[in-house]
Amino acid sequence: MAVQASAVRPAPGGVPSPVTRRRVPASRTLAELVLAALVLLVFCFASLTIGARSVGPATVIDAVTAFDPSNGDHAVVLSRLPRTVIGLLVGAALATAGAALQGIARNPLADPGILGINAGASLAVVLGIYVFGLSTAAGYIWFAFAGAGAAALAVYAVASLGREGATPVKLALAGAALAAGLGSLTNAVLVSSQETLDAFRFWQVGTLSGRGWDVIGTVAPFLLAGLLLTLSTGKVLNSLALGDDVARGLGQNVNLARGITALGVVVLCGAAVAAAGPIAFVGLVIPHMVRLVVGADYRWILPFSALLGPVLLLGADIIGRVVLPPGEVQVGIMTAVVGAPFFVWLVRRRRMAHL
Repeated sequence: MAVQASAVRPAPGGVPSPVTRRRVPASRTLAELVLAALVLLVFCFASLTIGARSVGPATVIDAVTAFDPSNGDHAVVLSRLPRTVIGLLVGAALATAGAALQGIARNPLADPGILGINAGASLAVVLGIYVFGLSTAAGYIWFAFAGAGAAALAVYAVASLGREGATPVKLALAGAALAAGLGSLTNAVLVSSQETLDAFRFWQVGTLSGRGWDVIGTVAPFLLAGLLLTLSTGKVLNSLALGDDVARGLGQNVNLARGITALGVVVLCGAAVAAAGPIAFVGLVIPHMVRLVVGADYRWILPFSALLGPVLLLGADIIGRVVLPPGEVQVGIMTAVVGAPFFVWLVRRRRMAHL
């Protein structure tokens, strides 16, 4: 029995009640998916052309197909290529992880940042820098995985206390409290070590600059594996959206389904944080925007999020390059500047999608 167009809105007292959604024709949704892919291609091309030193489209094509080491414009394009690839991978990872977390928690505020997963990864990376002197993504990534996984388990364990178990509201509250506590511990380590602070300061705000092919080679296998695992959970998340009892009635092993999805989220968040630092709002804004277009079916929400997450991240990165030339504003700051007002606008809309 497939779940097509239903979602859950928590009713008073915490009992979920099904909310019927409009059915979107599959042909139309597929056409919109292709359109989203084309928009992503446009932003990738813009990422290669726009910056403190802009280049023309023809130059980009020449640099990729017939690179000339003596041509300065070609060198600019080549330096932007790994930055664009990192933006693609990290944007897709954060948006997909955010959509999956909202499905697991049945909470529209679920996000790797709000639930403390990014904070756990950040603290673990800081400890790795402070204790072991880590300085590369190959070292960061394992600490980021451990921190993200530990934070996810801690949030779920705290939220599970009590008779009602891990309700959506308790998950959000536990995540927010844990994120605040882990952030304080991170700052405590940083202020006690100038060397750690110097190594961490630019990574902390979230950035795509300065990332080379070595970083991509380290994180890409984990990001791709996490994306494949999470994208395959669309049907499971549709069942979980109806509530645990209904999901069990549909034949789902609820705990196993949540565990597999959570594993994909931890891999995505850990690898994304190791590659670009903790970047906020991508996993929060994009899934809501996608629901306004495709409805509540996670089999469409997840791939759309994977395509539109990089659009937001690359767009913010492009704006950050041109807003204060010849310098630039880091992408983690720009996603907050761009994402916060957009999310407020989404919240104020009466047609905002509910879970």
